[in-house]
Amino acid sequence: MAGMSIDSILARQAGVIGRDQAIRAGLSRDAVDHRLRLRRWRPLHPRVYLASGHRYDDEVRIRAAALWAGEGAVVCGVAAAWWQGMAERPPATVAVTVPRQRYPRGRPGVNVRSRELAAEDVLERRGVIVTAQPLTALEAAVELGDRGSLLLDRALQRSVAFPAMYQAYCRNLGSHGSASAGRMLAAAADRSASVAERQLVAMLRESGATGWHRAFPAAGYLIDVAFPASRVAIEVDGWAWHMDAERSQADMRRMNALARNGWRILRYTWHDLSNRPRAVLAEIAHEVARGLGAAR
Repeated sequence: MAGMSIDSILARQAGVIGRDQAIRAGLSRDAVDHRLRLRRWRPLHPRVYLASGHRYDDEVRIRAAALWAGEGAVVCGVAAAWWQGMAERPPATVAVTVPRQRYPRGRPGVNVRSRELAAEDVLERRGVIVTAQPLTALEAAVELGDRGSLLLDRALQRSVAFPAMYQAYCRNLGSHGSASAGRMLAAAADRSASVAERQLVAMLRESGATGWHRAFPAAGYLIDVAFPASRVAIEVDGWAWHMDAERSQADMRRMNALARNGWRILRYTWHDLSNRPRAVLAEIAHEVARGLGAAR
């Protein structure tokens, strides 16, 4: 903020200013202390102040926490979610991440984590550095506990693609809360697979396709959508199986068992169904026709 005036800093930061910012803007240390003595500025945190005439609100709390945490600080969790419009209410305690080489003690109303974040997981919004939306949604969901799945689902529906959220999860494996994030993400993936399966069923009905069944039993398993006469099995993949070795192995055993029993397997994701529905229906029709031809 070099070259900015005191007034422009206060306007940009909702009345919040740091001591170092004020000095860089041209005030002497005595001038800063004079404002404090006259109560024109009041302390929020050490070396962070709120100018008189500005209301102390949730925006001020978050700006002040980030400014106090210093260089490289990143607002995270529910505070970051609220800042980006992903949460309805801000938290009582603002979570802030700082680089590993620094570890300021927490303050009342501020929780500090020390870790390194990838560049993809950080962005600036309205002058505050926050975690990017995919990581924000995951960490906010963990922070909210039982209420977190609602935020996660809303984020996936409105603002964050599942692959981006999964990649953010992978980049932060082993960090505090990542195990809980993985469980919540797997549950969200299962829900997304159910939505995708319903979408496939709607597509088949609209296309006039016949001879298919949902949850069809075969080789000791249930096929998502099956054309038994042509031995075509359609599986709708969620992302959960990418995230769990046990799920992945079980899925492979299932696919192998179906193949050994003469089923041709087509696999689709929500992305396939949403972005190339005609191609998906054409592929299904082709395989069904092939299977019927082979059966004659």
